[in-house]
Amino acid sequence: MNPAPFTIAIASGKGGTGKTMLATNLAALLCHLHPTLLVDMDVEEPNDHIFIKGTTVSITDQHRMIPAWIESKCTLCGECTKICNFNAIIQLNTTITVFEQLCHSCYACSELCEASALPMKPHKIGVIRDIATNGLRFLEGRLEPCEEQPVPLIHKLHQLARKSYDYAPMHIYDCPPGTSCPLVAATQDADYVILVTEPTPFGLNDIKLAVDTMHLLDKDFGVVINRDGIGDKNVEIFCLENGIQILEKIPYDRKIAEINARGELMINNPMIASKLQNIIHAMRQKA
Repeated sequence: MNPAPFTIAIASGKGGTGKTMLATNLAALLCHLHPTLLVDMDVEEPNDHIFIKGTTVSITDQHRMIPAWIESKCTLCGECTKICNFNAIIQLNTTITVFEQLCHSCYACSELCEASALPMKPHKIGVIRDIATNGLRFLEGRLEPCEEQPVPLIHKLHQLARKSYDYAPMHIYDCPPGTSCPLVAATQDADYVILVTEPTPFGLNDIKLAVDTMHLLDKDFGVVINRDGIGDKNVEIFCLENGIQILEKIPYDRKIAEINARGELMINNPMIASKLQNIIHAMRQKA
């Protein structure tokens, strides 16, 4: 049996900090050392594929279960509308309407319906794409348009990563931005979380929110400051005052921006490669 992979979640309190840049380049560097799994868990707006090119192994539809009303069986007792905590079922005169996007697939209405008028049926929520390239395996989750709940698809990605890719000693999760439910779901299996921020007032505000979230989740974490030099030192001071490890500082540099804008990896840039190696060394110590 393989030892459990060491899972690193790359997260941020806000979008646009360089989370995807760090996740893709770390994965591309690590895969030269040993098999590595990269998972794009930002299912509402996945973009790791811009930087990671490879062969698509499979594309699989993903579903969650929702109730389907059978009019001929229904006694219109109204219990289902009382049971649902998410207002996903309403009764309009002699019709029961199920709002699929509001349903949380808890099965309560289906299990407690005495007439068996609400059997559960599959509802497509998105797809998972499996891509292979040069020692790196890449999973991308992509939510269906108009779907309002990314968390079920994030859970599907977790299940697939644990079940099929435990041979890879290192897993890297590119998480959704922010500090709401999708981030909590994406980091649930993480052994270590890297919070990416920037040295600006917005960056300081959002790193504080992200740090509070990590404390609530009882996660070991460190910080990478991206675009170092564009703002002030308040993020760095905040980390030092609170005993938060600063893993690296990536400078604000036009060449880095140009490479990133072209959708290219930066592991061939000596300065960036050196900083990535420092982060990998810190991760190996954690592992």
